Amino acid sequence: MLAVDFVGYSAVHDEGFYYNIGGGHDFYLMVLTASPAQFWVDGQMRTYPANSFILYAPGAYICYSAAKEVYKNDWLRFRTDESFIKDFPLQNVPFSVTDPEYLHSLFKLITWESSFTSANSELILSHLLTSLCFKLQGCLGEGIDANSHASMIIALRKKIYNNPQLPWSVKQMADELHLSAGYLQMLYKNMFGSSCMDDVIEGRLRRAKDQLASSSKSVFDVAEDCGYHNVEHFCRQFRQYIGCSPSQYRKASRLSTAKVSPDHINLGGLELTEQNNP
Repeated sequence: MLAVDFVGYSAVHDEGFYYNIGGGHDFYLMVLTASPAQFWVDGQMRTYPANSFILYAPGAYICYSAAKEVYKNDWLRFRTDESFIKDFPLQNVPFSVTDPEYLHSLFKLITWESSFTSANSELILSHLLTSLCFKLQGCLGEGIDANSHASMIIALRKKIYNNPQLPWSVKQMADELHLSAGYLQMLYKNMFGSSCMDDVIEGRLRRAKDQLASSSKSVFDVAEDCGYHNVEHFCRQFRQYIGCSPSQYRKASRLSTAKVSPDHINLGGLELTEQNNP
C-alpha cells in the first residue's frame, strides 16, 4: 500500500525558513536539499551541506531550517506499509547523496504521477518510490558503512554491560542510534558475533551470578535488580544459560568459597562433591 499525501520539487524559501513539528507526523516525510540546511540531530541544530537527504519516520521529532541563505528542497509526504521503507537503514538523520540530479528527477516523476492519476498510478508511484529508496541505499553503501558506526555500536555494548537492568529492546537501541532495527542488528552481529539482546541476557545473568554469590538478596530481589520483572522467567532463563537454578548456583558458589576443591565443583552440572584439604 502506498498513499502520497503531498509532494513537491524545487521548492524555494527565504533565509528565515524554519520548520518544526515537535510531535512528528503520522506519515513518512522525505526531504532532499539543494542548498545547505540545518537539522536537529542529537539535541542540537547541525549544519549539513547541499544534497543532503533525510527520511523522517512517523512520530519522529522534525526540525530543520535554512542555513543563513536561500533554502531549496524536494519533499514527499506519504503513507506506506512497504518493508523497504520501514526497514530503511538510516532514519531521522541526514546523509549526503552522490547523485542528486537523478534523485531530483525521481521526485519530479513522483510529483507528476501523483498530479495526474490513472488506474495504474499507485503501482507506478510504488515503483518510483522503490527506485528512489534503492538509489538512496546505494548512497548509504558508498558513504556510510559499519566503520562509521563502530564507535556508536561499541558505546552501546558498553552501556548494555554496565546497565543490563535497563528495559532494553532492539527498537529502543535503534531509535537511540537513529538506525533501523534491522540495520542495527546486522551491524552489531557483524562486529561482535552476537545479537544485541543476546548481550543483554549475558549482562543480566553475569550480574545475577555476582549477586547470588556475594549477597544475601532473595532470588526475587536479584531478578528485579537484573532487569527481570517476572521471577519465573528469570529462573527459566538462568537454568537455560547457566545450567542450574539460581538457588543451586548460590549453594555451589558458597561451597566454593568454603574452600571446596574447584575440581569438584561444576556449576553447570552441579557436581558438589566435597574433598578434605591435604
